[in-house]
Amino acid sequence: MRAPLLHLPNYAVPTFAERLDRHGTEPGFEAVVGYDGTEPIGYAYGNTIESGDRWWARTANPMRPELTAEPTFVLKELGVRSPWRGTGAARRIHEELARGRGEERITLMVNPAAGGGKVLAVYEAWGYEAVSEVRPHPEAPPLVAMVRACRPPAGTPGN
Repeated sequence: MRAPLLHLPNYAVPTFAERLDRHGTEPGFEAVVGYDGTEPIGYAYGNTIESGDRWWARTANPMRPELTAEPTFVLKELGVRSPWRGTGAARRIHEELARGRGEERITLMVNPAAGGGKVLAVYEAWGYEAVSEVRPHPEAPPLVAMVRACRPPAGTPGN
């Protein structure tokens, strides 16, 4: 079985490696790898952006000033291997990464078509709010920019 999306230019392994090299040098970079015993099952990483960062400038709609005024953590990548999908592993990895951050909020961009819309729905269930559409570069699919507090409100599933 071919891994989903790897046939598309924006998701190709060499393109991912180039992004990871670049992202790893950005301010506030942090990564988490999840394990099941000694078996690596998934990862998440991101970095800090400031109010004038190009992340915010690429959104289709003007951003609310309260979202962009303070440093924000950007979740750049989150992935879980197939056997562990649907087990809560992605949520645990995500929350481990977000928990220790000093920023008040976390943002991400998601392809609304990923998983037939299921990925967007998962982020909404985790407390993210869609705030704009964005197309980071011509090879990227249209994405939805989402934001939430680094520590989700009490009562959010998984909290």
